[in-house]
This record gives sequence, structure tokens and C-alpha cells, in this order.
Amino acid sequence: MPVFINRRVLLLWLFSLGATATAYGQADQKEIVARGQYIFAVAGGCACHSDPKGTQNAGARAFPIPLGTVYSTNLTSDKETGLGSWTDQQIIDAITKGLRKDGSRILPVMPYGAYSGMAQDDLKALVAYLRTLKPVRKPTPDLKAPPLARSLGTAGWLKAFGTFHNSPATAPKSGVERGKYLTDHVAICSDCHTPRNSIGVPSKTLYLAGAGKEIGPLGESIPNITPDRETGIGDWKRDEIAELLLTGVKPDADNVQGLMKEVVQGAPHGYKDMRKEDALVIADYLKSIPAIKNVIK
Repeated sequence: MPVFINRRVLLLWLFSLGATATAYGQADQKEIVARGQYIFAVAGGCACHSDPKGTQNAGARAFPIPLGTVYSTNLTSDKETGLGSWTDQQIIDAITKGLRKDGSRILPVMPYGAYSGMAQDDLKALVAYLRTLKPVRKPTPDLKAPPLARSLGTAGWLKAFGTFHNSPATAPKSGVERGKYLTDHVAICSDCHTPRNSIGVPSKTLYLAGAGKEIGPLGESIPNITPDRETGIGDWKRDEIAELLLTGVKPDADNVQGLMKEVVQGAPHGYKDMRKEDALVIADYLKSIPAIKNVIK
């Protein structure tokens, strides 16, 4: 016996299916953006792209380099001066390969070598969050350096000293393995805490062992965070390390200052928004690495 379906009922049913699918899609997108916001926070709020006295996430922050000065770029969704006209893949290539939209190289002051080990799902979520940043028209000042510094200098430096990593599909979920992942490829603690020579090459033998004012970023003294008992954090408990990451307060009740304060407080998201369990696995990883005696002056 044939069954007849009222056309109006059928249309309403199809419409409800489409509305349900849209609702699920919007929910999924919100979840992805929230995850990207979290990655942004664990990355210290990408503080290098915010001038402490300027507009958040709009770049133009000056960083001295051996041959001049480089400025961070605008991360907002402005189509002319920010990332608004970039594709998702172009943004990912900038983060992990150091490539601009036009294919030219970004100076390795941007730690794309470290970010190259970030998981694919975290990268995609991070891009989704960056898309939500309110557009701010703020051009990036031109690099102050000899004309060949960007092309030949960057290519030569990367060939001689660049280190890139394989990007896993997903990030480790727990334990010291996750702590290492967050430390090396998201929070990129080594970018500040591993000393560099006069041309910006990090010392592999002093991994996370700190740097004095003469070689520290922006002229700041950067502490030794290896488990050395005399010059590092060997006597700190895991909860104390986690507390510093989340609040900026040291075991002696003193507060962190300078760049560390910026990445904890974020712009506006930073380490303070990190889940306690992630702060603890970072602490576990830091306590597991070789202790290096390095007196910071």
C-alpha cells in the first residue's frame, strides 16, 4: 500500500535536519575556537605581538637583532595590515615554516622552528581563534637592517642552524611527554631560557639554563630552570613550579617581572589560563631534564 507524505511535513522535517546540523556545526566551531584560545594562552598570549604600551595583538613591537631591529606582525583579522586576507594554511606556514603570504622568509626571531612541532589539531584550533581577533589597522614597521639580511642572511642561518620538527596529528594527552610537548612546542620556554650567541644561535649544552642580561632577550636576566640545586630550580616542588606558571608568584612569595610577567598575564590570555594539570606536567618535565649549573648574573 503506497504511503503519501504531506509536502509541508516533509519540508519541515528537512528544515529541522538542516537546522540541527547547523547547530552542531556551530557548537563544534565554538569548541575549536575555545581550544585555540587555550593554545594561545599556553603560548603566553603570543606576547611578542603585543606592545605593552600599545594595542593588544596588533604587533609593531620592536626587537633588537645583531644587524638592526625587527618588528612583530599584526595578528588581528585586519585585511590590509593583519591576517584577514591570509588563508588558514598560509597562517600555519608562517607559524611553523617562517613563510609569509608572498612566500618570503620571516626572520628566525620568530621561533617557527620550535612551533613546527605543534600538533596539527592544535594549529588548526589556534588559527580558528586568531580569526576571532577584532581587526585593528596597524602596519608593521619595516625591518631596520641591511637589504640582504632578510633574504641571504635568513637562508644561510636556517641552513646552518635551523631546527625543524615533525608535527604530530594530535598532542600527547598526559604525563611528562605532554609536559615536554607544551614546554618545547607551545609555551616554547627555551626561546627565552636557553642562552644564545651573538648571532642568535641557541646553546644546545645550556638547554633551559638561563641567560644573563648581556645576552638575555630585551636585556633581561633570564633564570636557570633546570633542576640544578645551586643555580636552578632543583629545590622547588612541582606544585611551586605550577603555581609560578599560573600566578607569577615564586616560592619565596616574590613576583615575576618583565617578559615572564607578560606571558603569565597574557594579552589578555596567558599562562594564568592554563589548566592546573598542564602546569603540573610542565613542572614534571622540568624536573626530569638534566641539571645544568649555570650562574646567572
